[in-house]
Amino acid sequence: MPPERVRARAAEVRAAYEGLRQIRRLVNAAGDGRPGDPTERPAPWERERPLRAVSLALEAAGVPASAVDGAGRRTETGYVVRDGEEPGTVRVSWLGPPGGRAAEEEAARLAECRSVLERAGWDALLYRGARHRRYVEVAAPR
Repeated sequence: MPPERVRARAAEVRAAYEGLRQIRRLVNAAGDGRPGDPTERPAPWERERPLRAVSLALEAAGVPASAVDGAGRRTETGYVVRDGEEPGTVRVSWLGPPGGRAAEEEAARLAECRSVLERAGWDALLYRGARHRRYVEVAAPR
């Protein structure tokens, strides 16, 4: 991606995330009656679309996303967000191209993802799955 497009995308994501924080401020303060900062809890829109909301939080924090080419081959190392096993949950993995260093980076980078998501108000737990690969299971707090 050309550098000017990277900068434009980063600005778009920052604006979108700030808009989401404003939605949280308005909706959570008015509707849930809980104490504390309303921007620290996912809004109903996020709870209904956790895949998009979690992806936005990670991208807004500057965590790189993984990428694939037109043939479906992984070309970039980064996070991948997929639906979780339970409704309303998502799974964050750290993947990269074959021969890359994704497996070596996995523990530290998923810990970073977990920290970002917890600061954004999500419950995020680190697990070890098949073939000892780690992942973060993410859900809105109850």
